[in-house]
Amino acid sequence: MCGRYRLARKKEILAQVFDAGDDVDWSPRYNIAPSQSVPVVRQDATRPCRSFSLVCWGLIPFWAKDAKAGYKMINARAETIAEKPAFREPLLSRRCLIPADGFYEWSKFSKGKSPFCFTLADDSIFAFAGIWDRWRSPERELVETCSIITTSANALLSDIHDRMPVILEAEDHDRWLDPGFKQVDDILDLLKPYQPDSMRRYRVSTLVNSAQNDDPACIEEYVPETLF
Repeated sequence: MCGRYRLARKKEILAQVFDAGDDVDWSPRYNIAPSQSVPVVRQDATRPCRSFSLVCWGLIPFWAKDAKAGYKMINARAETIAEKPAFREPLLSRRCLIPADGFYEWSKFSKGKSPFCFTLADDSIFAFAGIWDRWRSPERELVETCSIITTSANALLSDIHDRMPVILEAEDHDRWLDPGFKQVDDILDLLKPYQPDSMRRYRVSTLVNSAQNDDPACIEEYVPETLF
Protein backbone atom coordinates (compact mmCIF):
# COMPACT_ATOMS: atom_id res chain seq x y z
CA MET A 1 0.00 0.00 0.00
CA CYS A 2 0.94 3.66 0.02
CA GLY A 3 0.00 5.35 3.28
CA ARG A 4 2.40 8.30 3.47
CA TYR A 5 4.28 10.38 0.94
CA ARG A 6 6.02 13.71 0.53
CA LEU A 7 5.83 16.64 -1.87
CA ALA A 8 8.52 19.07 -0.76
CA ARG A 9 8.36 21.39 -3.77
CA LYS A 10 6.83 24.83 -4.09
CA LYS A 11 3.70 25.30 -6.18
CA GLU A 12 5.60 27.28 -8.82
CA ILE A 13 7.83 24.27 -9.50
CA LEU A 14 4.82 21.96 -9.69
CA ALA A 15 3.13 24.27 -12.17
CA GLN A 16 6.19 24.19 -14.41
CA VAL A 17 6.69 20.43 -14.27
CA PHE A 18 3.04 19.51 -14.86
CA ASP A 19 2.10 22.40 -17.16
CA ALA A 20 -0.73 23.55 -14.91
CA GLY A 21 -1.62 26.75 -13.10
CA ASP A 22 0.11 27.73 -9.84
CA ASP A 23 -2.95 29.18 -8.13
CA VAL A 24 -3.41 26.18 -5.84
CA ASP A 25 -2.78 26.95 -2.15
CA TRP A 26 0.20 24.65 -1.61
CA SER A 27 3.35 24.75 0.49
CA PRO A 28 6.02 22.00 0.70
CA ARG A 29 4.96 18.98 2.74
CA TYR A 30 7.20 16.26 4.14
CA ASN A 31 4.79 13.75 5.68
CA ILE A 32 1.42 13.67 3.91
CA ALA A 33 -1.18 11.38 5.47
CA PRO A 34 -4.62 10.05 4.47
CA SER A 35 -7.64 12.35 4.95
CA GLN A 36 -5.47 15.42 4.30
CA SER A 37 -5.82 17.74 1.31
CA VAL A 38 -3.41 16.94 -1.51
CA PRO A 39 -2.82 18.51 -4.94
CA VAL A 40 -3.92 16.63 -8.04
CA VAL A 41 -3.53 17.44 -11.74
CA ARG A 42 -6.59 17.01 -13.95
CA GLN A 43 -7.27 17.47 -17.63
CA ASP A 44 -10.13 19.65 -18.80
CA ALA A 45 -12.60 17.46 -20.69
CA THR A 46 -13.45 20.15 -23.28
CA ARG A 47 -10.12 21.84 -24.02
CA PRO A 48 -6.37 21.04 -23.84
CA CYS A 49 -5.83 22.56 -20.43
CA ARG A 50 -4.59 21.11 -17.14
CA SER A 51 -5.46 22.38 -13.69
CA PHE A 52 -4.28 21.90 -10.11
CA SER A 53 -6.82 21.27 -7.37
CA LEU A 54 -6.71 20.28 -3.72
CA VAL A 55 -8.74 17.18 -2.89
CA CYS A 56 -8.99 14.92 0.14
CA TRP A 57 -6.85 11.75 0.10
CA GLY A 58 -9.24 8.82 0.58
CA LEU A 59 -11.78 8.24 -2.18
CA ILE A 60 -15.47 8.55 -1.31
CA PRO A 61 -17.58 7.10 -4.16
CA PHE A 62 -20.31 9.45 -5.37
CA TRP A 63 -22.92 6.92 -4.25
CA ALA A 64 -21.53 6.40 -0.71
CA LYS A 65 -23.89 7.02 2.22
CA ASP A 66 -21.27 8.67 4.40
CA ALA A 67 -17.67 9.89 4.36
CA LYS A 68 -16.31 6.92 6.31
CA ALA A 69 -15.77 5.06 3.03
CA GLY A 70 -12.77 7.28 2.36
CA TYR A 71 -10.74 5.80 5.21
CA LYS A 72 -10.72 2.43 3.45
CA MET A 73 -10.01 3.74 -0.05
CA ILE A 74 -6.73 5.63 0.11
CA ASN A 75 -5.39 3.04 -2.36
CA ALA A 76 -6.86 1.14 -5.30
CA ARG A 77 -5.24 -2.12 -6.40
CA ALA A 78 -4.28 -2.13 -10.10
CA GLU A 79 -5.17 -5.80 -10.41
CA THR A 80 -8.83 -5.28 -9.43
CA ILE A 81 -9.48 -1.58 -10.07
CA ALA A 82 -11.52 -2.25 -13.22
CA GLU A 83 -13.85 -4.59 -11.31
CA LYS A 84 -14.49 -2.80 -8.01
CA PRO A 85 -17.71 -0.72 -7.99
CA ALA A 86 -16.02 2.17 -6.15
CA PHE A 87 -13.18 2.46 -8.68
CA ARG A 88 -14.63 1.29 -11.99
CA GLU A 89 -16.19 4.56 -13.13
CA PRO A 90 -13.41 6.87 -11.86
CA LEU A 91 -10.90 4.72 -13.74
CA LEU A 92 -12.72 5.36 -17.01
CA SER A 93 -13.61 9.02 -16.62
CA ARG A 94 -11.97 10.60 -13.56
CA ARG A 95 -8.23 9.98 -13.70
CA CYS A 96 -5.63 12.33 -12.25
CA LEU A 97 -1.94 12.73 -11.52
CA ILE A 98 -0.92 12.95 -7.87
CA PRO A 99 2.46 14.76 -7.70
CA ALA A 100 5.10 13.54 -5.24
CA ASP A 101 8.85 13.49 -4.77
CA GLY A 102 9.03 10.54 -2.40
CA PHE A 103 6.96 8.04 -0.46
CA TYR A 104 7.41 6.11 2.75
CA GLU A 105 7.07 2.45 3.53
CA TRP A 106 7.54 0.51 6.72
CA SER A 107 9.21 -2.88 6.67
CA LYS A 108 6.47 -5.49 6.64
CA PHE A 109 8.86 -8.37 7.11
CA SER A 110 10.72 -7.31 10.25
CA LYS A 111 9.80 -6.70 13.89
CA GLY A 112 11.17 -3.19 14.08
CA LYS A 113 8.90 -1.61 11.43
CA SER A 114 11.69 0.67 10.26
CA PRO A 115 10.52 3.45 7.90
CA PHE A 116 12.18 3.95 4.51
CA CYS A 117 11.86 6.73 1.97
CA PHE A 118 11.70 5.88 -1.74
CA THR A 119 12.50 8.47 -4.41
CA LEU A 120 13.58 8.58 -8.02
CA ALA A 121 17.32 8.15 -8.46
CA ASP A 122 17.76 11.82 -9.35
CA ASP A 123 15.31 12.99 -6.64
CA SER A 124 13.07 14.58 -9.27
CA ILE A 125 9.32 15.11 -9.04
CA PHE A 126 7.08 12.34 -10.31
CA ALA A 127 3.38 11.49 -10.35
CA PHE A 128 1.35 8.63 -8.93
CA ALA A 129 -1.49 7.29 -11.05
CA GLY A 130 -4.63 8.48 -9.30
CA ILE A 131 -8.40 8.49 -9.60
CA TRP A 132 -10.87 10.94 -8.09
CA ASP A 133 -14.56 11.29 -7.35
CA ARG A 134 -17.03 13.91 -6.18
CA TRP A 135 -19.38 13.18 -3.26
CA ARG A 136 -22.22 15.26 -1.88
CA SER A 137 -22.50 15.29 1.90
CA PRO A 138 -25.82 15.22 3.78
CA GLU A 139 -25.36 18.98 4.19
CA ARG A 140 -25.23 19.23 0.36
CA GLU A 141 -21.53 20.13 0.35
CA LEU A 142 -19.52 18.81 -2.60
CA VAL A 143 -16.38 16.96 -1.50
CA GLU A 144 -13.69 15.86 -3.97
CA THR A 145 -11.49 12.92 -3.01
CA CYS A 146 -8.78 10.76 -4.56
CA SER A 147 -7.07 7.40 -4.33
CA ILE A 148 -3.53 6.32 -5.25
CA ILE A 149 -3.30 3.21 -7.43
CA THR A 150 -0.91 0.51 -6.22
CA THR A 151 0.72 -2.49 -7.86
CA SER A 152 3.13 -5.27 -6.93
CA ALA A 153 6.47 -4.16 -5.51
CA ASN A 154 9.57 -3.95 -7.68
CA ALA A 155 12.93 -5.40 -6.66
CA LEU A 156 13.87 -2.28 -4.69
CA LEU A 157 10.82 -2.58 -2.44
CA SER A 158 10.06 -6.27 -2.30
CA ASP A 159 12.12 -6.96 0.83
CA ILE A 160 10.34 -4.09 2.61
CA HIS A 161 6.76 -4.44 1.39
CA ASP A 162 4.87 -6.39 -1.27
CA ARG A 163 3.05 -3.35 -2.73
CA MET A 164 4.09 0.01 -4.18
CA PRO A 165 2.30 3.01 -5.70
CA VAL A 166 2.08 3.18 -9.48
CA ILE A 167 4.56 5.82 -10.68
CA LEU A 168 3.81 6.98 -14.20
CA GLU A 169 6.52 7.75 -16.71
CA ALA A 170 6.47 11.43 -17.71
CA GLU A 171 5.70 10.49 -21.32
CA ASP A 172 2.58 8.63 -20.15
CA HIS A 173 1.02 11.56 -18.29
CA ASP A 174 -0.93 12.72 -21.33
CA ARG A 175 -2.39 9.28 -22.01
CA TRP A 176 -3.40 8.78 -18.39
CA LEU A 177 -5.16 12.15 -18.26
CA ASP A 178 -6.67 12.06 -21.76
CA PRO A 179 -10.49 12.05 -21.38
CA GLY A 180 -10.71 10.40 -24.79
CA PHE A 181 -9.43 7.11 -23.43
CA LYS A 182 -12.54 5.42 -22.04
CA GLN A 183 -11.68 1.76 -22.59
CA VAL A 184 -9.93 -0.15 -19.82
CA ASP A 185 -7.52 -1.80 -22.24
CA ASP A 186 -6.28 1.63 -23.34
CA ILE A 187 -4.78 2.42 -19.95
CA LEU A 188 -4.33 -0.71 -17.82
CA ASP A 189 -0.87 -1.35 -19.28
CA LEU A 190 0.35 1.79 -17.49
CA LEU A 191 -0.37 0.32 -14.07
CA LYS A 192 2.88 -1.55 -13.55
CA PRO A 193 5.85 -1.45 -11.14
CA TYR A 194 8.38 1.29 -11.79
CA GLN A 195 11.84 0.20 -12.90
CA PRO A 196 13.93 -0.31 -9.72
CA ASP A 197 17.22 0.91 -11.23
CA SER A 198 15.64 4.36 -11.68
CA MET A 199 14.84 4.66 -7.97
CA ARG A 200 16.67 4.82 -4.67
CA ARG A 201 15.75 4.13 -1.09
CA TYR A 202 17.12 5.16 2.27
CA ARG A 203 16.16 4.76 5.88
CA VAL A 204 14.51 7.64 7.73
CA SER A 205 13.80 8.20 11.41
CA THR A 206 10.59 7.24 13.18
CA LEU A 207 9.54 10.90 13.05
CA VAL A 208 7.41 9.97 10.04
CA ASN A 209 5.44 7.51 12.17
CA SER A 210 3.37 10.43 13.43
CA ALA A 211 1.46 12.55 10.94
CA GLN A 212 1.88 15.47 13.32
CA ASN A 213 5.54 15.63 12.30
CA ASP A 214 5.78 17.45 8.99
CA ASP A 215 9.11 19.22 8.50
CA PRO A 216 12.41 18.64 6.65
CA ALA A 217 13.68 16.39 9.44
CA CYS A 218 11.22 13.73 8.22
CA ILE A 219 13.15 13.20 4.98
CA GLU A 220 16.66 13.19 6.39
CA GLU A 221 18.57 9.93 6.11
CA TYR A 222 18.76 8.01 9.37
CA VAL A 223 21.92 6.08 10.18
CA PRO A 224 21.52 3.80 13.22
CA GLU A 225 24.24 4.12 15.82
CA THR A 226 26.85 1.37 15.58
CA LEU A 227 27.43 -0.54 18.77
CA PHE A 228 31.03 -1.25 19.64
